[in-house]
Amino acid sequence: MERRILITVAKDEIAPRFDLTTEVLLITLSATEGIISRKSFLLAHASGDELCDLALSRDMGVIVCGAIEDEYYHYLRWKRIEVIDSVMGPLERVLDRLSTGQLASGDILYDRAGVPT
Repeated sequence: MERRILITVAKDEIAPRFDLTTEVLLITLSATEGIISRKSFLLAHASGDELCDLALSRDMGVIVCGAIEDEYYHYLRWKRIEVIDSVMGPLERVLDRLSTGQLASGDILYDRAGVPT
């Protein structure tokens, strides 16, 4: 089974806020093959509404982000998109956890010294 996932990005980490994101990564993840496609997008300006539209137009099933306003969260859930929110950490670590099915809302992928775990 393949999952289409939108990840909000700031540099090489998860963006701290959904509605202030200008960079996203779209991946297709296979349970058997891992990541089978990976595309980066730069948006002209930050907009939670445009991110929601992008997720719907690209048929995303999951969104991974940092903080997200209730309005966007409930809208995406209503549209049957899983939201894994309040995630903090380096992008590659998040991708590793996603590919093994271990990423959950609220995951902070740093140790107490701020070093990726």
